[in-house]
Amino acid sequence: MTEHLPKSLSVIIVNRNTADLLVRCIGHVYGSDLPETPEVCVVDNGSSDDSVKRVREVYPEAIVIEAGRNLGFAAANNLAFAETAGRFVLLVNTDAMLDEACAGKLLSLMTTDVRIGMAGPQLLNEDGTPQTSYEAVPTLATETLNRSLLKRLFPGKYPGKTRLFAGPQPVEALIGAVMMIRRDALDELHGFDEDYFFFLEETDLAVRMRKGGWKVVHEPGAKAFHLQGATAKTYQAGARIEFYRSRYLFFQKHYGVATAGVLRGVMTANLALNVLGLGIATACTLGRANRLTGRLKVRSQLWKWHLNGCPEGWGLPRT
Repeated sequence: MTEHLPKSLSVIIVNRNTADLLVRCIGHVYGSDLPETPEVCVVDNGSSDDSVKRVREVYPEAIVIEAGRNLGFAAANNLAFAETAGRFVLLVNTDAMLDEACAGKLLSLMTTDVRIGMAGPQLLNEDGTPQTSYEAVPTLATETLNRSLLKRLFPGKYPGKTRLFAGPQPVEALIGAVMMIRRDALDELHGFDEDYFFFLEETDLAVRMRKGGWKVVHEPGAKAFHLQGATAKTYQAGARIEFYRSRYLFFQKHYGVATAGVLRGVMTANLALNVLGLGIATACTLGRANRLTGRLKVRSQLWKWHLNGCPEGWGLPRT
């Protein structure tokens, strides 16, 4: 009867049309060095590829929830929270690959300190170089000034990926590609805020965690490889629109309508300058520089979205 007891760890993976990445991601999860096999739950956000079929064939033990449409990251995970039973939940993007020891080290950390609500590993590029794994919470300074300069001038407040810790470290917010969350904290905070469709959900949760007395911790001893945005590259302009939309929502909720309005005005002006500069550069190269042309297209779409009042119908597909 042991197999019917609740698992200590539930792993949740949200997928949309990334079948190859998904199957590889699950393989790394099941290959983790853990005291017991984790409960694995895949939420499929309306994929049109063979993602669901392949998971059911290769990993029949995994729970598969077919949402039937694109619920976004927050709502899809909340759906999985209700269908899983682990005392801890590990969220893993399909473009992330866990090191064999990653999940176990995060689990050990959170078991040791009962006030840790969220913990994340050191994210790595495919070549093993470090990625940004934690961040300062967005402010008007981080969003309107040069972020790289802020990181150089004030590394304690605005950490960069080159700042590596020897052991677990409290941080303001985690990068959500891989992160473990305590079920008790999730229940207390009622999960993710579903007003966010894509981007900043984990940052919002981290802010609420810390306000509620929970710790948010980076564990450098746990490692995961991350392809960094491979799941969003198909819809570059749409993904950027979702990022800006989430950014304004975050500012409105945590800093107020006026501050969000200031940010939106600055971003609109900045995009206008971007479009002008990229337009001149593209004309000078006679449109032969594909990278410049692509950036101009994305920035123009973003600027147009702002000029139209940031309408809801733009962004990533919901169907």
